[in-house]
Amino acid sequence: MDIVIDLVILLVLLVLGVPVPFCFMAAVLYLVVLHGFSFEFLLPVAFYGLNSLTLLSVPFFIMAGGLMGSSGIAERLANLAIAFVGRFRGGLGGATVVATAIFGAIAGLCSAAVAAIGSIMIPRLEAEGYPRGHATGLVTCSSVLAQLIPPSVPMILFAWVTRLSVAACFLSTIGPGILLILIYIFINWAMCRRIPTVRVQPKVSLLLHVKEIGNASVQGFFGLLGILIVLGGIYGGFTTPTESATLAALYTIAVGFIVYRTLNLRELGRTLFTTATTTGVIILMLFFVMMLSRIYTMQNVPQRLIQIMTGISDNKVVILAMVNVFLIVIGMLMDDFSGTLLAAPLLFPLMKHIGVSPYHFAAIMGTNLGLGNVTPPCAPILYLGGRMANCSFDKFIGPALIFMIFGSLPVVLVTSYWADLSLFLPRLIMGIE
Repeated sequence: MDIVIDLVILLVLLVLGVPVPFCFMAAVLYLVVLHGFSFEFLLPVAFYGLNSLTLLSVPFFIMAGGLMGSSGIAERLANLAIAFVGRFRGGLGGATVVATAIFGAIAGLCSAAVAAIGSIMIPRLEAEGYPRGHATGLVTCSSVLAQLIPPSVPMILFAWVTRLSVAACFLSTIGPGILLILIYIFINWAMCRRIPTVRVQPKVSLLLHVKEIGNASVQGFFGLLGILIVLGGIYGGFTTPTESATLAALYTIAVGFIVYRTLNLRELGRTLFTTATTTGVIILMLFFVMMLSRIYTMQNVPQRLIQIMTGISDNKVVILAMVNVFLIVIGMLMDDFSGTLLAAPLLFPLMKHIGVSPYHFAAIMGTNLGLGNVTPPCAPILYLGGRMANCSFDKFIGPALIFMIFGSLPVVLVTSYWADLSLFLPRLIMGIE
């Protein structure tokens, strides 16, 4: 009962809008006072847990994501996606989905994807006849691709908590990410058929279309090269995720200042300040999460959770359904960082108990928390998209729910019950069993 009360305290404080690190701090203090745990034991545990080179990749990926918009890389990647599919009905919306996925291949953050791609594509979508609500819902729901298409900051945190391979966790979410891209493009096409105001760019000759793609490819070359540097370095064995994150940040700065000349010192300073602030919040949150996780372990919370769920049913399908509901609720109440840090240590032993591969669980975690982050009532990413687009909730919630129910939810279910979707690439590239 004390653990239940502790979780209730944590969730109530989150709903009330208390800063996330202080919510975890309150949960730690409640158990410390109740059970008399010593900070002389807990503080070294937290400091030791933070002593990780993997965590150094987080601020650099945040920095790279923040700089992609101001450096011009995000806009050129969007133009490249438009060149390929922009002349088909619903093509601009499909290009938005693809551009968000490509952006995620460098930034790895949902919030950065909403800010960078949304600021570029929502005005373009509206100019082509898309209702602002539809454009906002599309961009916001598509932003979850940034945590499925590697590199993904939540997957880095998941790998850190569970002591798994970061590269293999990255690979596990590619299959679900590609499936989600295809479904979103189809849903957008079907919706556009019922929106008479959506305009279709006039058809051009094949030669001219190829020329447009070529010009966009030249303009977006440095953006694509950045993706190759980051992912090629990791999977080629040349760099660690931390080194790739550092290269991504430095590369983005160099491209912005030297190649595109759209970046200035003021914008760089603003991004560095934002990166430092966000990183500070994450580290403080990790500090308290490490203590809370150790207390939960000492109180046998994961084992109790296994007993409760297997007591309800020992059927793997039913247990996975309960886990999906739990993760979606956590995602509704928390951002992807804190949701990953809370749920991963709690559910990881349960997943091992029922025979789910750790890397399959990584994909389950990524897809569920992504859906939760855009699902009301809390929906942090959904509201961020609405504020960024200056669009009222009643106008974009309808289209967003269509993408969630017919797009994200089926991908969650397929990912949960078809392990090969997430394990194919880790097995093929890294030999993961």
